[in-house]
Amino acid sequence: MARLGAVGAVMGLLAGLWLAAAAWSQEDMEVVATDMFTDPRRPAAVFPHDSHNESAGVDECNVCHHIYNEDGTLAEDESSEDQACADCHESADVGRQPGLMKAYHLNCKGCHQEQAAGPVTCGECHIK
Repeated sequence: MARLGAVGAVMGLLAGLWLAAAAWSQEDMEVVATDMFTDPRRPAAVFPHDSHNESAGVDECNVCHHIYNEDGTLAEDESSEDQACADCHESADVGRQPGLMKAYHLNCKGCHQEQAAGPVTCGECHIK
């Protein structure tokens, strides 16, 4: 019985490592990184990065991976794809900059609503 528990623990560890690697590698990304949230109420949002961009026709990284100038305007030809969202977004709003959870929702859900395509309800992204 102890051996079965050890096998289960190893399998759980491997699954956790796989999910962590997927969250940090955008090319293979399958879920949005959530390790910065201390007490998430929902599972990580399912997000197959490459297939999403292919089906949505997103060719430029800065469509999602944005950078803003000090005056608050969008830096048109710059991208933050080499950074985690949490590198810029704190857990709570800071001035005009939205907190991380709000930033995810504004960016993803906002685009889906603007394009009239893609999931917009909690359970469509945060699949249990």
